[in-house]
Amino acid sequence: MKTAVVVGSGAGGATVARELQGAFQVTVLEAGGRFEPYGMSLGTMQRLKRARLLVSPRLIRVFFPPMRVAATGDMLVVSGRAVGGTTTLSTGNAVRADSALRAMGINLDDEFRRLYGELPIGTGHQARWRPITRRLWSAFKGAGLSPQPMPKVGEYHECVQCGRCVLGCPRGVKWDSRRLIAQAQTAGAELHTGWFVTRVQRHGGEVSGVWARRGPLWRFFPADVVVLAAGGLGTPAILQRSGLPFEKRLFVDPVLCVAGLQEGVAQCEELPMPFYTSHDGFMLSPYFDFVSFLFDPSWPSGARGIVGVMIKLADTPTGSIDGTRIDKRLSSRDMGRLDEAGDICSEVLERIGVAPGHQFRGLLNAGHPGGMVRLTGGDTATLHPAGLPPNLFVADASLFPTSLGAPPIMTIMALSLRISGRISAQHSPTAKGRRAASEARENGLASGHEPRSSISQ
Repeated sequence: MKTAVVVGSGAGGATVARELQGAFQVTVLEAGGRFEPYGMSLGTMQRLKRARLLVSPRLIRVFFPPMRVAATGDMLVVSGRAVGGTTTLSTGNAVRADSALRAMGINLDDEFRRLYGELPIGTGHQARWRPITRRLWSAFKGAGLSPQPMPKVGEYHECVQCGRCVLGCPRGVKWDSRRLIAQAQTAGAELHTGWFVTRVQRHGGEVSGVWARRGPLWRFFPADVVVLAAGGLGTPAILQRSGLPFEKRLFVDPVLCVAGLQEGVAQCEELPMPFYTSHDGFMLSPYFDFVSFLFDPSWPSGARGIVGVMIKLADTPTGSIDGTRIDKRLSSRDMGRLDEAGDICSEVLERIGVAPGHQFRGLLNAGHPGGMVRLTGGDTATLHPAGLPPNLFVADASLFPTSLGAPPIMTIMALSLRISGRISAQHSPTAKGRRAASEARENGLASGHEPRSSISQ
């Protein structure tokens, strides 16, 4: 049986691993370890904040190893390093955000239809909203906006409304890609944790596997096919170390929370991002920002008295990486959009009774990097970036041509389903026979009829 190495166990990697196992013997390499939700209570967090012991966001890995925070230019970049990747730290959103791909001619209708049929997606959580969310919904409508309930993926009828989705759901209500990894393992895939992939090994015009390290140990993992799904920062870093091309056009989907003081709202215990509004270049949604609460000294230490609205920005792709260093700054256009969005958030907060003098902003942070191995017009049929060896694929947000300014998980998974099909068609043990039959048809040898394209557009 042919072998495939998948680097990363987040939305893209887990999807590819589940899809390829059987046609290939799949090995998944994850740099992190087993994921465990953040166990520290809100009271303990508040005491640490009051004692000023949380002096740097980078310290989060000491208390919560699966979450990594890096500083770059204007903002913090948050990522997940554990089985499940950043899906374990997401808010469980299931929006479709593929307009830029569709504009290129990449139609993922079938893949989204399959995902929405297989996964527990819905908006039933609306019946369980706390009073603060209902008041914000009314305020959004009163401001002339058009809020929509956020589709969530998970069994939210079992949600206990602890507000800790971004710290890892303690009850397993929120879906994350560990479920796909478990399915792949049940079918025979192997998962190796703690292995940090440094580079791919090239042999001739193809790749023959990857090199990875675990502490002082080094190991070569051979493969007939390699899929990089290490995230929008991890994948281009591997390509850079391998001497393979990537583009210096990083986007990160920045997040800025506009918050205010209002006694007893307890938004920190509410489902995050319960609804949203879409605008030109940004999304707005109610949100309690744990990163700002923990590490911004200007934020008060009483979490239950804070109410916030998130701005999620579709930023200009003007950044890059060099080794472990991230170089990313917002453009003047980005800053203008943030100001515009901030004014809307301030108006919403005023409508629920938070005066401007009691409002404050959080730390600018981001968690959806991508764009540095973007698909172009010539890649629409293959979904294989030009310049990469034919048996090396990418299955994460690195492929997106533009910033989504929206939750990317479902779109990454839909794209990864399509990529998995391409890999199976081209590189599985039966692919050679299919290609021979296809060539025969093209030469008029198989049926005497004009051949039809097998590429779905």
